[in-house]
Amino acid sequence: MKMKNRLIAEFEEQSFTQIIFPHANTDWAEYLEDAQRTFITIINAIRKYQKCLVIAYDMAEVKKHFQNEKNLEFVQYVTNDTWARDCSAICLQQNSKTLLLNFIFNGWGDKFEAQKDNAMTQNIAHKYLTCNVKKVDFVLEGGGVESNGAGMILTTSTCMLNKNRNSTLNAIQITQKLKDIFYAKHILYLNHGYLAGDDTDSHIDTLARFIDEKSIMYVKCEDKNDEHYHELKRMEEELQMTAKEQNLRLISLPMCDALYFKGERLPATYANFLFVNGAVLVPIYGVSQDTQALEIFKKTFPNRDIVAIDCSVLIRQHGSLHCVTMNFSCR
Repeated sequence: MKMKNRLIAEFEEQSFTQIIFPHANTDWAEYLEDAQRTFITIINAIRKYQKCLVIAYDMAEVKKHFQNEKNLEFVQYVTNDTWARDCSAICLQQNSKTLLLNFIFNGWGDKFEAQKDNAMTQNIAHKYLTCNVKKVDFVLEGGGVESNGAGMILTTSTCMLNKNRNSTLNAIQITQKLKDIFYAKHILYLNHGYLAGDDTDSHIDTLARFIDEKSIMYVKCEDKNDEHYHELKRMEEELQMTAKEQNLRLISLPMCDALYFKGERLPATYANFLFVNGAVLVPIYGVSQDTQALEIFKKTFPNRDIVAIDCSVLIRQHGSLHCVTMNFSCR
């Protein structure tokens, strides 16, 4: 039996996916057409399975990109950027109803301007209809927490306990706050693991993800010459210890070959996949490991379609498929 009050897991039934369409006043400006094509591909993939709510900087202009509006809804709002995972509301089940938690988004520790993104949820709340929205006086991004839907939250200490988020609270206070907010029994911290080029202080959704109540997919690096090898090996050891204590199953995903843009290594990761009803959308990057990763997903999810999405443009801005989307389960 499911808990009455809990952070809803992404692998559960969803109502819609939210996405923010890129515009010229975002960091995508240099290659805006390429970025928009990628977002159109993602939106069209999502709407084959469920509704997609598109945050549009210009409603009429964005609608031109789609032949029809089947399973699409639009709301006009101008954002700073397009990382919906981190500035959107988060779905909490409270007494069999969905309560949308609107956390403070400070641009991943005041690294980037985020005032418009932080105000987005309150400005588009009318689109959520049956779901109430509650403001939470706590800095937190959706990419920083993973839920198994049964009282277990997975996160990283480098992000969640970072002084650039909630500087007035110590680790014990933050852990208790997470338990109170999400009605969680266990807060599981990973103290190791990172991706070069990541701006988020190691969001969990780039490293390890719940795929059901008892299973975690994670990134495994087997190349000892790769800069990530030792940290990801330590992360794997942490996960193995947690899996033993909590009776969890672990499934490893390959580490991508190194990809660069303007001389900078990019945070390409297969852990940044996206659940929708009846499918898993998997980021690919045009590297040899794409085939291996897709086979792992097909084997792991025999009852879901596996849809490959080329995210080689997205990682130029240091994020991927999961980062530009947010799932909603409005009940």
